[in-house]
Amino acid sequence: MPFGQSPPPRRRAIAHALAPIASALTLAVLAGCGSSSTPGTSADPAIVVPASAPLYAGATVRPTGAQQTTALAAGRALTHQADPYLRLLGALQTPGSPALSFKRDVAPWLGPHAGVFVTSVGSSGALLSLVQQGLLGGSSTIASPFAGGAGAAAQGAIVLDTSNEAKARSFLDAQAKRAGAHATSYRGFSYQAASGGLALGIVRRFAVIGSEAGMHSVIDTELGGASLEHASGYQALLASAPAQALAHLYSNPASSTSSAGTSQASQQEGLAGVLALLGGAREANVSVVPNASSIALDADTLAHPAGAAGGLLSSSAQGAGTLAQLPGESWLAVGLGNVATTLAADVQGLRSLLSIAGASPEAPASGTLNLKGLFEGLFTPLAALGADTPQARQDFQSWMGSAGIFAEGASLLELKAAVEIESSDPARSRAAVAQLGAQLRKAGGSLAPVATGGAEAAIGARLPGLPVVLEIAAGRASDGHAEFVLGLGEASVGAALDPPSALSGAASYGAAGAALGEGIKPSIMFDVPTFLSLLEAVGLSEDPTISKFVPYLRTLTTLDGGGRTLGTQAQRFRLVAGLTPAGG
Repeated sequence: MPFGQSPPPRRRAIAHALAPIASALTLAVLAGCGSSSTPGTSADPAIVVPASAPLYAGATVRPTGAQQTTALAAGRALTHQADPYLRLLGALQTPGSPALSFKRDVAPWLGPHAGVFVTSVGSSGALLSLVQQGLLGGSSTIASPFAGGAGAAAQGAIVLDTSNEAKARSFLDAQAKRAGAHATSYRGFSYQAASGGLALGIVRRFAVIGSEAGMHSVIDTELGGASLEHASGYQALLASAPAQALAHLYSNPASSTSSAGTSQASQQEGLAGVLALLGGAREANVSVVPNASSIALDADTLAHPAGAAGGLLSSSAQGAGTLAQLPGESWLAVGLGNVATTLAADVQGLRSLLSIAGASPEAPASGTLNLKGLFEGLFTPLAALGADTPQARQDFQSWMGSAGIFAEGASLLELKAAVEIESSDPARSRAAVAQLGAQLRKAGGSLAPVATGGAEAAIGARLPGLPVVLEIAAGRASDGHAEFVLGLGEASVGAALDPPSALSGAASYGAAGAALGEGIKPSIMFDVPTFLSLLEAVGLSEDPTISKFVPYLRTLTTLDGGGRTLGTQAQRFRLVAGLTPAGG
């Protein structure tokens, strides 16, 4: 992907990405992509990355031929910048350094491969912020995430393949001098260390820029420490990854350790929470495969260890079956497997997506309609259903099966949306209507009786943040199965229990399957333009939570996802984002 001249000034695009599609792509191509092929070590930088790293992103940063063309086209479509990767040079910039020129400063020594790792999940936020600002706009100054001193900087390092070690060393020395660094050494390896905790040096022909702890871990690995490249899980996942992938993001939750004063809950926010939503407690590798009209993320997870939570991947087949039966006019449809064991994690994962987007739904907002309040209004009943308490397990999770989420209607007056959960015990799910109502009353909601056609039990709940009554109902679906429904009004409950048609017969369902390929049946379908038009109709496109990433949303047409098994060793969840043309 050639670096060119700086793009002309434009209005600020998003500072935080909406969804993992942008997060994974931007993190994976942290080092940027340079023009023209050049020989390097041809080694995976993971060879000097410690096997204990919980997060590692690797990329081909000097692609050629068709890979270069498609990567540039996808980047332009996402960012609407002529040279979408130019600002990522800031990751190589030290405090006090002027803006870098790729052609002058980096191209003479950069090889074809690059990687970045962090030593704790808590450090992923700094990297994510860097790449979001670098690709999608933000402050005019982008600097290394590994500078800033203890507590303020990420812990880890960027590891860059080199085609000319002498020129790479000269570049690092110049950057170190501008940062006021001093020469030091560790286990016989010399490097430069700055007062802010930044370290720069050459290790095994790799240019390394990171925290001092990150530099030390690279040196330890080079001197015989366990290497990520030789870790069995990493090798297995890379063997099944698509050959045309431009970049990949590897996650190993088992390698993550809590630092002092860091709670487990906080470690599940942001990127960590999104990866947990996809892979659960299993090792995962997310490959980025761009082309001119879409970007695909292939999230592969290992099928072991036995009993480890599998995230969305563990229920993709069951979820696909559920999605196929959702209302045929749905523009948003999500099918989930056995939510009795995954609902709490699913809610946490959704909160993580919102934290990446910059929305923090910890408390409902009051006053006018806003997304923060809407999110909390929707999360409150789902969190109660999935709570990790003996009462919730007995009252709710004991009867839960697969679940579906849908929204249909192209205008606010036509909008219908609901969560429907299949019940294995109709009596218990009927009783759960009143039991959930009691939980919502404790959370500040008010209840009222409703008469919903087709429901065997129903109540209405007014919750902070929701502009309409949330109807909680239990009844029989048109196929005879017992269902529990949370719907935005009576019409939504009716659409859930007795839809006029099913998605399996809709043209959009066939298009989603074609986009996913590999025989994958969709378990996620999302038409982005319809969603945007609804936001604009109620004035929410100007909401501070979403206004900053509306320009990014306009680059997307659809999001389709689904999963399949990869032999006996792994599972794959593929998410495909359709892109509008860069000039569109």
